[in-house]
Amino acid sequence: MPEVTRRTLLAFAAVASVVEPTFAEGEGASPELQALIGAHEASYVGLHRVVHQAGSSSHERKRADRIEQEALLAICSYPAISRGDRRAKADYLLIAEARGELDLEEHMQAILHSMKR
Repeated sequence: MPEVTRRTLLAFAAVASVVEPTFAEGEGASPELQALIGAHEASYVGLHRVVHQAGSSSHERKRADRIEQEALLAICSYPAISRGDRRAKADYLLIAEARGELDLEEHMQAILHSMKR
């Protein structure tokens, strides 16, 4: 087995410094995931607006809640293939979980199924 020398390590470090920035530039979330996150953020704001709106009906609150839940389930179900998508999805779902939003059994099932794809 060849010995790892200082020269070999320096060569690998030089290649890594050239390759890594290019890879990092492509690490952002895909447009599809960005759209799903944007839709959930909008539905979340809409839900809070309806809930806090004076005179909103039970039907309006249930409808806004259903729309918000469907938007969140779409993110949970999204098959994040790229590193950027996986990171963006995980970061976003951790924020949602911290607010107590990932409380349905369907959320965890959707996340686990998305990991199988």
